Amino acid sequence: MIDYDKLMARDFPVIEHSYTKRDTILYALGLGLGTEPLDPSHLRATYEGAEGFGALPAMVNVIGYPGFWAKEPDSGLTWQKILHGEQSLTLHAPLPAEGTLLGKTRITGIVDKGEGKGALLYSERELTDKATGALIATVSGTTFARGDGGFGGPNGPVKPVQPVPEGEPDATYDFRTPVGAALIYRLSGDYNPLHADPAVATQAGFEKPILHGLCSLGVVAWSITEALADGNLQALKHLELRFTSPVYPGETLRTEMWRDGNDVRFRARVVERDVVVLNNGLARLA
Repeated sequence: MIDYDKLMARDFPVIEHSYTKRDTILYALGLGLGTEPLDPSHLRATYEGAEGFGALPAMVNVIGYPGFWAKEPDSGLTWQKILHGEQSLTLHAPLPAEGTLLGKTRITGIVDKGEGKGALLYSERELTDKATGALIATVSGTTFARGDGGFGGPNGPVKPVQPVPEGEPDATYDFRTPVGAALIYRLSGDYNPLHADPAVATQAGFEKPILHGLCSLGVVAWSITEALADGNLQALKHLELRFTSPVYPGETLRTEMWRDGNDVRFRARVVERDVVVLNNGLARLA
């Protein structure tokens, strides 16, 4: 059972994360970039000699991460019933193509939805450059602990959901994920067998291994800069969304975008099944 005060005060050690251009390229390949090796927009993220080469902003999701700490016995969480509900990232400075960042995670809120209804766990991670001390990014997430409601904690406030406009989007962008994407993306740090082992996926109720939610997020973040920022990797300053349905490797992600100045409302659907998989999205461009 969740101990509210103990979990709110949980001390996460600072994670020192060094990475090279090879890691930066591997992350991009894990999203599926590189399937068009003559396309400059792919090469900007997958070839260190390309004009405009740099790290994809969404890579901050895999840097300085403290691991699957919810599985530790003292967390009080029923880790088998945990789902990733929401994710957001804010870039305060450009993410270097290589370097050493320090990641510090903290719990920012816990909401008790009630017995049988689960709990919401809000967390935040700040990434700073070890060499300069500069704040590079803030990464936030919402975990839905389905098996942990009714522990006597506060029942609010709940993070508001970003609205999605009605009517036709101003722009769309289609990207077909490679069938082997999950096997490459996991090399950036998320080794959950759900994304690689057919037997584990079947036990979890899926027909085959599913794509990492953060991989889908990375594809959508890149699609937005391709569609609305002329492929400028540094244009994305903020992104937030809600995970609503799984994606299978090999499926096509269609990002639907509504632009209002520098703000972009968006959602993404799998074309082959016409299912919205990422929703209530907000991106902010420079």
